[in-house]
Amino acid sequence: MKNHRKITALIVAMALMALFAGCVSQTDTGETKTVTPQETAAGTAPDSTMELSYPIVDTGQVNCYNNEEDITCPEEGEAFYGQDAQFSGNQPSYTISGDDLMVYDGVTGLTWQKTPDTTGLNWEEAYEYCESLELGGYDDWRLPTTKELFSISDFSEGWPYLDTTYFDLAETGSVSKDEQYWTEKYVGTTVEGGSDAAFGVNHATGHIKAYPAKVTGRMGNYVRAVRGDSYGVNDFSDNGDGTVTDSATGLMWQQADSGSGLDWDNALTYADNLTLAGYDDWRLPNVRELQSIVDYTRSPSATDAANLGPAIDTDFFEITELPAGTTNYSPDYGYFWTSTSAYFNPQDPEYYYAWYVAFGTAVGSEGDDFHGAGAVRFDTKVEDGPLGEGGERYYNYVRCVRDIN
Repeated sequence: MKNHRKITALIVAMALMALFAGCVSQTDTGETKTVTPQETAAGTAPDSTMELSYPIVDTGQVNCYNNEEDITCPEEGEAFYGQDAQFSGNQPSYTISGDDLMVYDGVTGLTWQKTPDTTGLNWEEAYEYCESLELGGYDDWRLPTTKELFSISDFSEGWPYLDTTYFDLAETGSVSKDEQYWTEKYVGTTVEGGSDAAFGVNHATGHIKAYPAKVTGRMGNYVRAVRGDSYGVNDFSDNGDGTVTDSATGLMWQQADSGSGLDWDNALTYADNLTLAGYDDWRLPNVRELQSIVDYTRSPSATDAANLGPAIDTDFFEITELPAGTTNYSPDYGYFWTSTSAYFNPQDPEYYYAWYVAFGTAVGSEGDDFHGAGAVRFDTKVEDGPLGEGGERYYNYVRCVRDIN
């Protein structure tokens, strides 16, 4: 049947829309069975998703935080202004199919397996599982890319970083940090996986990291299959004025970075004060926006020269090299702050931390690549703050963003 996909693509898409449209109904109390765009502290975003091939889904974070706790969202010019909750994007829009097997994402156009298989698989087993899956009348399921799977992460609360109104977890009961789901192979070399590692998204902790690709059983990861056109392909253009436009996402980026590391509060201030190419509405990107420009085909720990480099497209972007000796790789590149806050675990729920994206290797205490270039993790917002996992850096780089419209 897979040989006929191109011929039947339009028919399948129309059938899927009809299937999900039939699921939107009201109960006797008037409650709808599908999600609608959520209100946030900054309001709802304009409906521009049809114009973009890679619309970024909003993180869902609606509260503001300082280095230790939640706060009233600050005004422009005040400390901690410009964080995630103060800007609104494309709100999540999910619809569960009538057979309760699939979830359609109205922003990305992807269709997801609602309930994942509960078997721990290695990466190859996960790939084969998706390729052979027949579910909901479809057989064109596949393993998602990292950007695709990260698009359903929910940062409104955390633990789990997934909207369980629509998506089931693999494990029942208390949320386990083992809710790790495979995506794509890693081109670099990690401590645990060697040259055979693969990325995954942890829907309990929110992280993206590279895992040993051959582990299976209790040590293996889960998989959530997806179907639909590829999502997450950038369309960069150099504007010739120190900025880069991504026509796929509708975002404009600072071409260079801050050039030196900053703590989180000063990163927010740097972005708020930036005037570049005649624009003064720059901001610190949220975690999903910054992850959207990761190039997962490159790593400083890659053994193949074709894949060697920072996890960003250097045809368009400039990136500062880390001082020699910061890691065991030369050259290597930094972690970059996002405007999205995080807490360590349910037993320590304070929002002491902020998410970062590693555009170089994401190292352990010995300086070796542990989590992979393109990893998404969090760190303490300020020096001498409480440690999370590692706490090896408090001064991270900044690359600002603004909306084209």
